[in-house]
Amino acid sequence: MAETTHTELKRLPVVPLRGGAVFPGITTTITIGRRNSLAAAQTAVEQGGDLLILIQHDAEIENPADNDLATIGVVATVRDVLRAPQIGVQMLVDLHRRVRFHQLEATEPFLIGTYSELDELTDTDDPDLLNRAIAYLEQYAEALGEANQQVMRITRTKEMAGDLADYIAGLLNLPFELELELLMQLDGGQRLQAVNEYLEQEVHITEIRKKIQQDARTSTEKAQREYVLREQMRAIRKELGEEGEDAAETLRQQIEDAGMPEDITERALKELHRLEYQGQQSAEASVIRTYLEWLVELPWSKTSEDNLDIQHVREVLDTDHYGLDDVKERIVEYVAVRKLAGTQMQGAIINLNGPPGVGKTSIATSVARAMGREMVRISLGGVRDEAEIRGHRRTYIGALPGRVIRALRDAGTRNPVIVLDEIDKVGADWRGDPSSALLEVLDPEQNHSFTDHYLEVPFDLSQVIFITTSNQLNTIPAPLLDRMESIHMPGYIEEEKMAIAQGYLLKKQLAGHGIRDIDVTFTDEALQKIIRHHTREAGVRQLERKIGSVVRKLAVKIANGESGPFQITAVDVTDFLGPDKFHYGTAEEQDEVGVVTGLAVNAFGGDTLSIEVSLSEGNGRITMTGSLGDVMRESAQAALTYARANARSLGLEPAIFDQVNLHIHVPEGAVPKDGPSAGIGMATAIISAFTRRPVRRDVAMTGEVTLRGKVLAIGGLKEKTIAAHRAGIQTVLLPKDNAKDIPELPERVRQDLTLVPVAYLDQVLELALLESSEPPFHVEPKDKNVEMVPPVNGNGGRQERGVHAATK
Repeated sequence: MAETTHTELKRLPVVPLRGGAVFPGITTTITIGRRNSLAAAQTAVEQGGDLLILIQHDAEIENPADNDLATIGVVATVRDVLRAPQIGVQMLVDLHRRVRFHQLEATEPFLIGTYSELDELTDTDDPDLLNRAIAYLEQYAEALGEANQQVMRITRTKEMAGDLADYIAGLLNLPFELELELLMQLDGGQRLQAVNEYLEQEVHITEIRKKIQQDARTSTEKAQREYVLREQMRAIRKELGEEGEDAAETLRQQIEDAGMPEDITERALKELHRLEYQGQQSAEASVIRTYLEWLVELPWSKTSEDNLDIQHVREVLDTDHYGLDDVKERIVEYVAVRKLAGTQMQGAIINLNGPPGVGKTSIATSVARAMGREMVRISLGGVRDEAEIRGHRRTYIGALPGRVIRALRDAGTRNPVIVLDEIDKVGADWRGDPSSALLEVLDPEQNHSFTDHYLEVPFDLSQVIFITTSNQLNTIPAPLLDRMESIHMPGYIEEEKMAIAQGYLLKKQLAGHGIRDIDVTFTDEALQKIIRHHTREAGVRQLERKIGSVVRKLAVKIANGESGPFQITAVDVTDFLGPDKFHYGTAEEQDEVGVVTGLAVNAFGGDTLSIEVSLSEGNGRITMTGSLGDVMRESAQAALTYARANARSLGLEPAIFDQVNLHIHVPEGAVPKDGPSAGIGMATAIISAFTRRPVRRDVAMTGEVTLRGKVLAIGGLKEKTIAAHRAGIQTVLLPKDNAKDIPELPERVRQDLTLVPVAYLDQVLELALLESSEPPFHVEPKDKNVEMVPPVNGNGGRQERGVHAATK
């Protein structure tokens, strides 16, 4: 607390105020609610004495300390304590003068504080300052309509700036910070100047508010006047026989012809009735008119007739797409059931999941064409606003229905094929979660009465075929995924890509580049070179672009006068597209020690994965490189533990593991890799390095390994076996639990590969390792030379390849 020049300190009961301040020179009532404040007031009344009123900085504090109270307070005399039923306890006080508060000396039964008189108070009687304050107060009171002549007379009796400032501050509802600032200000002139600035600002704000109200009143009167005049003009035209069909009558006829359900028709007619009482230029009329236009444009009863000829549906699907048998079969099943059940059957909700470029979106177009339905595509990638699906409330300016309703309007029928593209990329933020709104759209039990926020009436979506597409399922919320029938669309094998290129892509590119009639052929070697060395994808999107690049080169030749025919060979591909850009994984060139061919799944399908193990003299340290994830590192640890535990059965001395350093490396170190399915590959490579038994170059393997040597199931078997087939592998070792998936593999893969299910690591070693002509790896005593295994060829002479994703 600030010090004072007075040596004598006085003691008084203290009443702390919360959320407001009081000023000297007036008589007022103060509401009190705290027990000790009431005790202080009653004591002051009984003893006929004064009390000290202080201001709390923080109104939330129930029991303030010295630092919580302002250093300037007001000495007041309590005249009475009043109790009112609705208000509570109030005390009537005369506020006398400012004093300096020092500290609290007691808290029970009420607060008692010490104070001293102020000797640094200053004031002024500048008449300009006083008159300006009185003038501002009069303007402010008149603007509020609260002018009081008695109050104005009192203000004119104030001769000093400080007294006038305190009196005006007590009349106004000032911000707490300004009240506290005025109370603490000891210079009367500065106090009145601060009050003048506040009054000037408030007068300006009040004038602006008054002008806005006047403008609004004028606008309303103008609208009413225009409405009356418009009605009079309408009556005049009617008398003259010149009345034409107005917008309301047009809408009425459209409502009757829209085929809406009865309750929705009644709702539309009520809105039309409201429209007729609105002026055509009013904002509300525009909102109602837009709403009614949306209602009448929707296909409430319009349907397209389905083509239920199953043979025709098969022919269209086969003409447009090669392969994709699972998707085609599901559509044929839907058509067959629809043919038998009629309109009682609900619409299908199918999710097509697979990597980019495999034909997920285009198959939906073929489905619509095969069945004779309209098709509308809704892209959901990056959508984060729930209103994109359900629409906005009509209270918002520029409100529109959601994308589903807009799609139905665009389709013109109530049974189109709606493609919800990239459903796995729907986001969520403070505007809502679109995936939650999709729960109703994609639920056959609910979507018969889908309610858009804008329309606020139910619309039947049960006859719509919804086809959603996604690249991955783990980002789709489980409740949403549960409502869809998911069909996996893996990448194409090389033979399928070549067939698609010859039968579809080449014809499309020739037509697109204006040389449809020119004889252009690609040899199988040329297509194979493009597929293997100029694209890396599970689908055919890049392949189509590369074929387009070659066709453009031919278009230049044709434009220069050449007439063809043209046959594109592998050499021509290099001339047109440049040097090879990708190198797919291939089988190792020879049987090697410590090198195993694993199998991985990535965003482009599957690929082979070399796993290398090298040993060196050391102390049992393990090094793992190649950007391996935590799960893959744990698989390596489990494989090494298995080798340690079964050392003697493998022909090894257990002590050897503590005498060497083990380095496990998976090439292409810049590419992150993770997943448990490299377990048996790592175990085989480690055991091969220790036993010096070479690994068969024509064997690839995938499977998770346990500490007891069990081989557990993995995912992505189709993609992995396709990669093995492409790499020239002859035998693939896979978990026994995945044997059930073998019938789903492409027929060419099953014919060319030997697929061997294994249950234990012993079986893997028996099939993958060859007999060695050398003894197992060992370390000579320290005083002798250390015998080392020759260094392993790290990357098999291959160039760096593209991205490997996590092994499953």
